Amino acid sequence: MDWKIELIPVPVTDVDRAKAFYEKVGFNADQDHKVHEGLRFVQLTPPGSACSIAIGEGITDKTPGTQEIQVVVADAEAARRQLLDAGVDASEVEVQPWGSFVYFGDPDGNRWSLQAIESRPNG
Repeated sequence: MDWKIELIPVPVTDVDRAKAFYEKVGFNADQDHKVHEGLRFVQLTPPGSACSIAIGEGITDKTPGTQEIQVVVADAEAARRQLLDAGVDASEVEVQPWGSFVYFGDPDGNRWSLQAIESRPNG
């Protein structure tokens, strides 16, 4: 049986600022609904991903800036260029025996690592 991650909550202080940031990075805004007072659900999906993130009001009790997420990309250098072109502060490419990495953070300090590896054992 396949187990696929669907949605990861990302705690933010300013929903509109965070939404604009993730759209600038290239995420697609799939949903933005104010369900009721105190609950706003915004779903954003990275390009080519089957897993989305959720930001909003009433989504998570986590402290903004505490989420860490790793994403697989085909090319670390190209991903870094895309981030820089969008005005996002991104690390240099860090090459390790298990892959090449680029790091960046959102306006609240949530941390992202982008990993490019030669081949994935599970596809």
